[in-house]
Amino acid sequence: MGTEIKLKGDKVIEQIPSTKDKALRINLNENIYGTFAEIGAGQETVRHFFRAGGSSGTIAKAMSAYDKDFSDAVYGIEKDGRYVTESRLKKMLTFEGQLIEERLSREKHPNKMFFSYANTVATIDFAKQFKGHGWVGIRYQIEPDEDYNEIIIHIRFKETDVRLQQETLGILGVNLIYGAYYKYNDPKRLLRYLYDHLDKDQLEIDTINFSGPRFADVDNRLMSLQLVKNGMTDAVMFNPDGKNILPAAILYKKNILAFRGSFRPVTKVNMDMYEKSLKMFLNENKVDEENTLVIFEITLSNLRSDGEIDERDFMDRAELLCSLGQTVMISNFQEYYKVVEYFANYTKARMGLAMGVNNLVDIFDEKYYRHLSGGILEAFGKLFYRDMKVFLYPMIGENGEIITSDNLKVHPRMKELYKFFKFNGKVVDIVDYDPDILEVFSREVLNMINHGKPGWETMLPSGIAEIIKEHQLFGYDPNKLLKISN
Repeated sequence: MGTEIKLKGDKVIEQIPSTKDKALRINLNENIYGTFAEIGAGQETVRHFFRAGGSSGTIAKAMSAYDKDFSDAVYGIEKDGRYVTESRLKKMLTFEGQLIEERLSREKHPNKMFFSYANTVATIDFAKQFKGHGWVGIRYQIEPDEDYNEIIIHIRFKETDVRLQQETLGILGVNLIYGAYYKYNDPKRLLRYLYDHLDKDQLEIDTINFSGPRFADVDNRLMSLQLVKNGMTDAVMFNPDGKNILPAAILYKKNILAFRGSFRPVTKVNMDMYEKSLKMFLNENKVDEENTLVIFEITLSNLRSDGEIDERDFMDRAELLCSLGQTVMISNFQEYYKVVEYFANYTKARMGLAMGVNNLVDIFDEKYYRHLSGGILEAFGKLFYRDMKVFLYPMIGENGEIITSDNLKVHPRMKELYKFFKFNGKVVDIVDYDPDILEVFSREVLNMINHGKPGWETMLPSGIAEIIKEHQLFGYDPNKLLKISN
């Protein structure tokens, strides 16, 4: 791969070194020294360093433990018996890192910055049903006497040829090692550099985690947001502890109940909808509570402010949802059917969507489906083709009436289509809702917080107002309230 030049108009804004130049720069740095352990696709990354020249200054050892028994003998046996897992990758990185420390004397190599690079992948199968995926990571030092840092990513191959996937993996590995040493002080840029000489049609990066002294101030949830923002993946997830999690692992064969919202901030209505719809969902046939996952989803368009993503605002929302013990998903899916399609990649079990009346009315608006050759019928085929139900939360109408699935109004052309789904039980009302909170709206709460108006605390779930005040989230300023009081 030759040097790439990025242009803005006619102006050169950045020159990207070739893959060979990156490998050579690493090789010529006399202090970078480590091991390569690659399982599943050949020694694709280390090959670039061998070919670049000067590799004896960088490569302490290169190995590929292809045979499972050999691999188990070196790295141990996984509890689940699988090899392409984050756990396996971490064992590889730790084992190889410890080995280099044991076998190379610090007295002899006082200035060496040791590293261990590893990948464990499954490339496309012969039937071409599964395109393949893998874990890739590096454990490394920036100073000889400093503790180790780690960067771990999960990838999904998009190419349908083994050889092409191998080449893609090799380039990605060089980009990761180069970025780890020369771009570590700017993790957001490091993320973008992972795609140097690669295209997003070649692979998807859907999980990334930074750790270690150099990344002590990095919030991995923000790094997840960058993956979606940069178009590297369609969706990312993190658990109540704020840790990035692999969507495929957590969604696999699960019953899924999803909520879409701005959650800016999360209100009593959001939590009432969650509690009541979950109760109904768990009463459905074939829904086992132990195998059910609840997801609070925020779309990328919901995070934009004046065309830009407000990262502080995103973190405020994430912090509150995590404090309530929720699993959060950030996606670039505008339409609901794309959310269901995404989940269907990982599970064939029952799914549910909880939403308000206004959201359901929007779903029956044809303008959102003009880009589809089959229009709204194609979208609805994807939305309702499996055991999927909408749990509908009511709203108060302009005249004070309660609007439910029985009296909501869709476009006249959509009436019969709506009746079809309602008659077939695809839309069910949440009936045991709390009528006292129907007039609570996130935007009103946010406006009150921003302008220092009192009374918003009672509109939020228990403990949320205290978190907002303590961390001054969503623009909360205690001085505003004082000024109003005075």
